[in-house]
Amino acid sequence: MADVIDGKQVAASVIDKVKAAASALETETVLKTGLAVVIVGDDPASHTYVAAKSRMAKECGFNSIQHTLPAETTQVELAALVATLNADPAVNGILVQLPLPKHLNSDAIIQSILPEKDVDGLHVVNAGKLATGDLATGLISCTPAGAMLFVRRTHGEDLSGLNAVVIGRSNLFGKPMAQLLLNANATVTIAHSRTRDLPSVARNADILVAAVGRPEMVRADWVKPGATVIDVGINRIDAPERGEGKSRLVGDVAFAECAEVACVITPVPGGVGPMTIAMLMANTVIAAYRAAGKVAPTF
Repeated sequence: MADVIDGKQVAASVIDKVKAAASALETETVLKTGLAVVIVGDDPASHTYVAAKSRMAKECGFNSIQHTLPAETTQVELAALVATLNADPAVNGILVQLPLPKHLNSDAIIQSILPEKDVDGLHVVNAGKLATGDLATGLISCTPAGAMLFVRRTHGEDLSGLNAVVIGRSNLFGKPMAQLLLNANATVTIAHSRTRDLPSVARNADILVAAVGRPEMVRADWVKPGATVIDVGINRIDAPERGEGKSRLVGDVAFAECAEVACVITPVPGGVGPMTIAMLMANTVIAAYRAAGKVAPTF
């Protein structure tokens, strides 16, 4: 059976480092790390995520600012708020919770955030820095940064000689994950729905990362014996065995069968999920250090 990575435990170790870094910065410069979270509308899932992020920011010793706007907020009003936060030196990180209501242009808002305050790592400048190998001055998208931490803990900093396959080519995860693996010297293949004979491509991977949003798509015969399997999918499926109308969360990987073939595997839930908020906090304290002209911590 594979070693199962405990995402909560790894995330907790990241948060401990964030707390220490934020405290040290405040002691040295009297500057408190500041994170501003903006939410528009009343989507219940978004409010749950935002509450968790705000709670964690306070736990890390940050100045946590939340702006809750009505669903009918206009593009101009939202853009004006982002401009105010951009200009506020007490705000090191700005997070606009997605999805926004349909009448708003999400991309225009995200691209209006200053790259150095874009703690979600979604600005084209940060994406470009990652693509060109500049990991020293950009901010990296949180979920791939968290997944990469798992890879580094298993294989070390240098992935020379290892084949990595990322199933999924999204701007949010697939592409930045591939860039991180490439920067660590892995030989990287990005596979997707149009890839011919996907199982055989996956079987070539020493590091297999699944991020397609299809429940338990990756089966045991897709996995190279001894591979590291990182499951980024979060899918809710019916679970009649738990009672009528009940459901459960599964990943993109058929966990039970793949765990018998892999060497290391992440579970869903409890794997990559907890890392996303942890890396958001890490990005915020990194941004605070850079704003203060200090050498930022590494995670």
